[in-house]
Amino acid sequence: MPINSFVDYHMSWRPERRELTRPIYLSLARMLERDITEGFLPPGTKLPPQRELADFLDINFTTVTRAYKTCELKGLLHAVTGSGTFVSANAVRSVTISRDRVPVECIDFGLVASFEQSNFMIAEAVKKVAEKAGVERLLNYDDPAGIPHQKEAALRWMRPLGIEAATDQVAIVSGAQNALTITLLALFEPGSRIAVDEYTYSNFIELARSLRIKLIPIPGDDSGMLPEELDNSCRNAELQGVFLMPSCCNPTAIFIPNPRRKALAEVIEKHGLIVIEDDIHAALLHGTMPENGIPLRQMLPEQTVYICSTSKSICSGLRVAYIVFSDAMRERMLRAIYHVNVKTSSLDAEIITEIITSGRGTDIVAYKKSLAKSANDLFADYFPQPDDPGHPLSFFRWLRLPNPVHASRFESDLLAKGVRVFHSERFLAGTASRDHHVRVALSSTESREELRKGLEILRSHL
Repeated sequence: MPINSFVDYHMSWRPERRELTRPIYLSLARMLERDITEGFLPPGTKLPPQRELADFLDINFTTVTRAYKTCELKGLLHAVTGSGTFVSANAVRSVTISRDRVPVECIDFGLVASFEQSNFMIAEAVKKVAEKAGVERLLNYDDPAGIPHQKEAALRWMRPLGIEAATDQVAIVSGAQNALTITLLALFEPGSRIAVDEYTYSNFIELARSLRIKLIPIPGDDSGMLPEELDNSCRNAELQGVFLMPSCCNPTAIFIPNPRRKALAEVIEKHGLIVIEDDIHAALLHGTMPENGIPLRQMLPEQTVYICSTSKSICSGLRVAYIVFSDAMRERMLRAIYHVNVKTSSLDAEIITEIITSGRGTDIVAYKKSLAKSANDLFADYFPQPDDPGHPLSFFRWLRLPNPVHASRFESDLLAKGVRVFHSERFLAGTASRDHHVRVALSSTESREELRKGLEILRSHL
């Protein structure tokens, strides 16, 4: 059908033919993704039938089919047999945060890395472990939850944070994301309902969605989740758990003060909720506030799964995290670890153990604290936010956008200028918010100069 015959014909999506470049299917898929993420195609929109769109653009039918399929694999679309192809309900925030599809020349303020400048300090431990007698014992299937001396080192690392447990209440896994997967598989079922902050860790949102677990957003303030709102939700809906990042909430960087933690613990205990306490920043932020945070695990040991990752505090590439659980949870947790991991690399865990037992871990944390302070001070020079409730040494900042700037469009436009940030809708556990923010990672650039350059571009774009 000639293009001009569509002049008065209604179509839900009318891409510009002149914008297409080769390969055409990929170019069409990019245009579709752009219009979805920028809000021009809202969730639930029914797209034109593939043959109709092919006729409109005067291209091959299979080209449109490939473009739709590409976007479907990204979670942007879903097809209903006999009804058509629709924009997914959570398409705008369906992309898990990672380094995928980042242009090489881009300054990355998106993924929260770990101040990788410190990795030269890790190399020393790698050499020591490689030279140890009996290193071949680290290369088998034995001790799937961790070798005993490695778990003792884990407890030594967590003890200053307020965590006391027996070695059979600890398991070593492959990073915090792996720990979250294991916990959800072990202790929750499809259809379970877990309370979360209104803005919460986006990869947890994706993980829960893939496991068919429902997240219930709970309102909060500058001190975190509101206990009375959690109590109301428990009364009005059957909740099984609550997910908290008390030392530094991702993405808001809020540190939950102890009075709020105690109030939340009372509500959690009353309703018998399982607590998933993702405390990956605790080791980095310990001793930086007027008082150290009391872990929920300390107040509710029978109900809490405590997660302490070394990815941020020591080394991101080794992917080692510690899970602490109650005796009642042990069998289910160990079964899930075996089904998901079989076991985590004992060699990686041994390198982390060497760093902890040698005292080098304390040096690495101190170095990263100094880098975090320098980065946060520089950010404050460009974006003074006197009322910012975020932790002053957070690896990321939560920047509010002025009205009427739309967060997802801002992210797209800024990427075109060579800087990647993540917009607030990626972190929404519920419906869209009237406020718009971006999360700006400060720990991913290779130098202070690169950080400064990115902040200059960000400020000029605002």
